[in-house]
Amino acid sequence: MPRHSQSGRSLGVLVPVLMLAAGACAVGPSVRPVIAVNDGAQTSSAGAPTQAGQLPPLDKPQNSSIAWSDCTSATKLRMPETTTSLSFQCGRITTPLDAPDQPGVGDVAVAVLKAGDGAIPLVVVNDATGVPGTLYAAELASKLPAPLLKTFSLIGMDRRGTGASDPAQCIPGSARAEIADYDPDSTQLDNLIAAAKRASQECVLELDDRLQALDSWRTAGDLDQLRDALGVPRLNAIGHGEGSRVLTIYADRYGSHTGRLVLDGSPDPILDPPGAAQAGAVGAEATFDAFASSCRSRGCSLGADPKQAVLSLLDKLRQHPNGDLSVGTAVHAVLMGLADRASWAPLADAISAALRGDENPLAEFAAPLSTVVDGDPPLLDTQLITGCNDMQMRLPPEQISGMVQDWKQKAPLFGGLFAQQLLLCSSWPVPARQLPAPSGHGAPPILVLSTADDPVTPEAGTQRTARQLASGVLVSWEGGGHGALAQSPCATAAVQHFLVDAQVPTDGTACPP
Repeated sequence: MPRHSQSGRSLGVLVPVLMLAAGACAVGPSVRPVIAVNDGAQTSSAGAPTQAGQLPPLDKPQNSSIAWSDCTSATKLRMPETTTSLSFQCGRITTPLDAPDQPGVGDVAVAVLKAGDGAIPLVVVNDATGVPGTLYAAELASKLPAPLLKTFSLIGMDRRGTGASDPAQCIPGSARAEIADYDPDSTQLDNLIAAAKRASQECVLELDDRLQALDSWRTAGDLDQLRDALGVPRLNAIGHGEGSRVLTIYADRYGSHTGRLVLDGSPDPILDPPGAAQAGAVGAEATFDAFASSCRSRGCSLGADPKQAVLSLLDKLRQHPNGDLSVGTAVHAVLMGLADRASWAPLADAISAALRGDENPLAEFAAPLSTVVDGDPPLLDTQLITGCNDMQMRLPPEQISGMVQDWKQKAPLFGGLFAQQLLLCSSWPVPARQLPAPSGHGAPPILVLSTADDPVTPEAGTQRTARQLASGVLVSWEGGGHGALAQSPCATAAVQHFLVDAQVPTDGTACPP
């Protein structure tokens, strides 16, 4: 499969279920703002600076301690579908492990990458279950406007346990396959419960002291270690999807070190795990509907009713379960393909091919979930470890069985799958804990981008993040896919003016699809 399709790895289905469910336990009202339309011109201002707060100055690095070495050729081999003249440098930093029962004991090696030659470091934090942060930064840098890269160099960080940062790979292959292949319509969950238990047990044995140290709270600490190693007094950063939550934690923990922050899609800070899961299923279904509308408008191979085509494929796979593609893997594949707007056309073709009997193209969309791809460990391991460590409650299996039945009526493609994923933390040995709700008190203005049809971080949750932050400023893109940056010219322009020119856009600015 082409590398651009692999960008769908930014959506592991545990992201909206396990990794977005760490807020309070009440459902808030809709916070969709009254919005003023921005025409998206790259050369015009995205809005006048607000009077509520000013952005801090951009400080050049002083006495950086990172030993950079050229890795341009190796990085470009990881992104063969991208043509860029940028150069890349790689390095490593060491941060404290900080296991809860052994504070101050042990270290974690964290891989970092610098893209471009701009004087000011701009750190990029990707979803823990997306492509490794180093690769994401390289790919993002190749898409951003030249003026932004004249000011900044992008710094990608492989979050602990991912990519080249002491990668965690602990789930037995049989358990990983059972989880990935499980029929999302099934309400008989005993085998899924058993697979989750085997996964938990093996991760305890394999990771030992590392197990409890792989979470978003400690990743925020890694960011401050990186800031210090870069030699800058304030962290300027972009968070993508669940990576945005790490930045809100950072802003609350290290307010005096917080610079210019952009959140591109953000987890809902209000919903509890069942609420987040249901919202994720409905959001993913809405994104599929946007995909289907796009498919029909360009006369794609799925015909007049793409959703029915997928449902027919799932019925076919249930009737002939001995092929290379399971029902569960097919649903995962569709969900992962929806995350990257550039993958929508190949996804439609892959679904059509599967209906004709060629299952490999669709299976490749889901391959990163359960297999090693390009040397990166399976996403399921990171999803389980970081997701369950961040999750603040465990649900009984009998409650989840009823959810499967109910939710698949509301979201025929994804409802059952999202409900089932709540089981995966039921036997997780790390005590349930609740991450603090983001506040942004004392932080400079924080730019929050929402996307109307985002299958990973649904729009309503991102908008609630903007309202939860005392300094949040919302820009809404009426498009589809996971994240707006480098997808919407209007949203990208707002980010450019915010980061480069210290211009804070009008809260509630809307960007056309």
